[in-house]
Amino acid sequence: MDEQPSPPLDRRAELSEFLRTRRARLKPEDVGLPDFGRHRRVPGLRREELAQLAGVSVAYYTRLEQGNGRNVSAEVLDAIARALRLTDAEHAHLTHLAKPKAHKKKQQARPQQVRGALRQLLDSMDGIPAYVGGRRTDILAWNRMAAAVFGDWSELAPQERNWARLVFLKPEYHDLFVDWEQKAIDIVCLLRMDAGCHPDDPRLSSLVGELSVKSGDFRRLWATHDVKEKSHGVKHMRHPLVGDLALQYESFRLPDDNEQSLVTYHAEPGSASAEALRLLASWGTDATRAGASTPQ
Repeated sequence: MDEQPSPPLDRRAELSEFLRTRRARLKPEDVGLPDFGRHRRVPGLRREELAQLAGVSVAYYTRLEQGNGRNVSAEVLDAIARALRLTDAEHAHLTHLAKPKAHKKKQQARPQQVRGALRQLLDSMDGIPAYVGGRRTDILAWNRMAAAVFGDWSELAPQERNWARLVFLKPEYHDLFVDWEQKAIDIVCLLRMDAGCHPDDPRLSSLVGELSVKSGDFRRLWATHDVKEKSHGVKHMRHPLVGDLALQYESFRLPDDNEQSLVTYHAEPGSASAEALRLLASWGTDATRAGASTPQ
């Protein structure tokens, strides 16, 4: 029996909840408004306070927060973004939700492809764990060192090569990341941004539905409606074979496909983590299999 496609995410509901949660995190004193100490039925700013800050009518803002973004101008969205103290990523997400671009179904159904030259680049990066990520946190291509550090993704079915599924549904990834909570937050924020750009993507809807059913942690984090994009940082991991790793990562959007990113990891020269990477490089993908059979 063919699997029934998941219904698209409700863009109006997404817009409504995003605005409501952003308003709830602000207090009057945060934005220079007096707080007279009156009992507040809801956390954060009231709608009329936010409307005042943005310079729009309460009725207009209320319609927008109820999910009606039809005919809203870029100038009004900019004013609301300033009033809500949105980050650049949050501002972009608000714009995608309120003024969605038309996407052709054929374009949405087209599989993500990694250029051959980019695959060659991955293979040539000796000693550097690297992979190409795509929409929905899919893992599209990787090199030998990425397999040694994160696991041999070639042993997984293509639909399972996805960071959200790995982080929320695979216990070994809970053990791998020292700060698993932050890794989980980062993944959910990326999925939220993707949902804002592609609310009609059935595969994304199916992924969100599956994770919502199977993971309480995912449901909790998805309900925050947080969005952000991290292009660099440090990840601390506990590898089953070589122990603690502190790896700096860099994420580069591809100029010819901004829905794909090249992500690389490296260790500080001369550090214990650099030596651990050299050891893993000597084992390659065999390190993953050996680690899987190593007593914890």
